[in-house]
Amino acid sequence: MILLQLTANTGPEECCLAVRKALQVVLRECASAQVKVDVMEEVGGGRPGNLRSALLLLDGEAASAIAQRWRGSVQWCCPSPYRPGHKRKNWFVGAEVFEPDAPNAAASLLDKDLHFETLRASGPGGQHVNKTDSAVRATHRPTGLSVKVQTERSQHANKRLARMLLAHKLAHAAAEDAKAMRTQRWLQHYGVERGNAGRTFKGECFTEFFG
Repeated sequence: MILLQLTANTGPEECCLAVRKALQVVLRECASAQVKVDVMEEVGGGRPGNLRSALLLLDGEAASAIAQRWRGSVQWCCPSPYRPGHKRKNWFVGAEVFEPDAPNAAASLLDKDLHFETLRASGPGGQHVNKTDSAVRATHRPTGLSVKVQTERSQHANKRLARMLLAHKLAHAAAEDAKAMRTQRWLQHYGVERGNAGRTFKGECFTEFFG
């Protein structure tokens, strides 16, 4: 399993639209490669359907390869669909990769700092919804960060995944703190490296450009 986070960071609404479009491409690539995708968390943008960020759990033989292809800066070349005549035509989003099984990741969390509670899985699905109390909410006591996981069928598996997600959130929060300090010194980067994009897409259809 591997976690992939797409984020617009502090970019404008066009970047949130780019995250939404990038997510659709990721889902298509995973379906083609028979990689299972669970959307663990979404943060909405300012317009319906747009996303400030999306956290995905990829599981399958090609999961790591797909995630690594996205890692870094992603560029979308397109006139703004929201601000006609706006001069800017290049929008950037970031893609972060977190490997839960990496050394010192989830294992670095101390048991005494974690609080687990079980609850009934919820959401759409009718007869396919897990009816047992296997969903888990994990809270990191020192920071108050928490996650709810109901992806897996067993409570044990959900606890393991919740621990991974908390490790990711803590690592991401630490990175954001460091980024905020850098941003004070270099504001024009807006938290995403501009230029040197790993992947570039063009137009409203978000078609990948190989230059």
